[in-house]
Amino acid sequence: MKAKALLPVLGLCATALIAQPALASTGPDMSGAADDGVALRAESSGEIGKGDTAFVNVTSATVWTSPDSPRSVDAPATTAPVDLDAWNRALSSTENRRGLTGLVQTQAPYGAELTVLAVQGTWAKVAVADQSSPKEDRGYPGWVPKAQIVENDRFVELSEDQPTAVVTARTADLDGVQYADLPGDETPEATINVELPLLSQDVEDVRVALPGGGAAWIDYDDVRIDDPDHDFTVPEPSRSDLVRTAEQFEGLRYLWGGVSPYGFDCSGFTHTVFRAHGIDIARDAGDQQKQGDAVKQSNLKKGDLLFFASGGSGRAHHVGMYVGDGKMIHAPNAAKSVEVVDWKSWDSGGQFVESRRYL
Repeated sequence: MKAKALLPVLGLCATALIAQPALASTGPDMSGAADDGVALRAESSGEIGKGDTAFVNVTSATVWTSPDSPRSVDAPATTAPVDLDAWNRALSSTENRRGLTGLVQTQAPYGAELTVLAVQGTWAKVAVADQSSPKEDRGYPGWVPKAQIVENDRFVELSEDQPTAVVTARTADLDGVQYADLPGDETPEATINVELPLLSQDVEDVRVALPGGGAAWIDYDDVRIDDPDHDFTVPEPSRSDLVRTAEQFEGLRYLWGGVSPYGFDCSGFTHTVFRAHGIDIARDAGDQQKQGDAVKQSNLKKGDLLFFASGGSGRAHHVGMYVGDGKMIHAPNAAKSVEVVDWKSWDSGGQFVESRRYL
């Protein structure tokens, strides 16, 4: 990384923000000075325990149904650091991939906030705060290896006090890492919708705090900056914006419980696409079905969600997004990848139950 003029969030000049409004900050100036290692160091009460707030410290933590759920083939997803490419290769057969059904609840990306519900040996039962579910008021519940999460009171403070850099690219590199405590000294990947506190910014990069302590730079073009206290939030998307975001994942292999560019299930896909545009919907298809407004088939518009249930009634087990011209994009099943299909032809079994609108 070449040398750069560092601009703290406090007092940013207009040219540094490339047509974005200036951001204010109540936090300290941590623009990369030689002495900010102390200010960025992780603060923890010690061993993670019930009731703690923790954060994902790997590229993506798979949230399992129980500590006994992972099979030998799933080992790359249970280590710290994780190796999601190796896991996908191990799941190359449809049989192995389909075998995840019921074993995985969801996934939580790097930096995601978790509430620790219980601890059992080397595992922690957590609730993923930004994935709503009727299963648990505090977020989507399940088990993760303790080695994949970290407690850091300083990161909590920065998340509350600083603007937020939200990853908008499919994936973004964390460069120039400093003072960080990373599993295996391996830098995680920041995937779409990862949220990290903004420390400083220049014309090419933003500097962000990391959940395990320390900081890194992300390419400016790979993030947006959210700062609601200063009316700086994601603009309302158009329907075409939702479709464009969804279509960038066409061809990505299905993964039960997946919510990352390493694989999606049907509702993880729609949840991720809407969240990328600042719209929070529930994690599971049956719960997404209870949100938004009902839409008649004759009035479908891009971005509407189509729900399917056994016998064409009741709680949905599948969801796709309408993209226009009678087509939908969806993550169909373990044998396939994200695809665009004629939705009525695809639904030859007559399982369509309803459509909902959120925009």
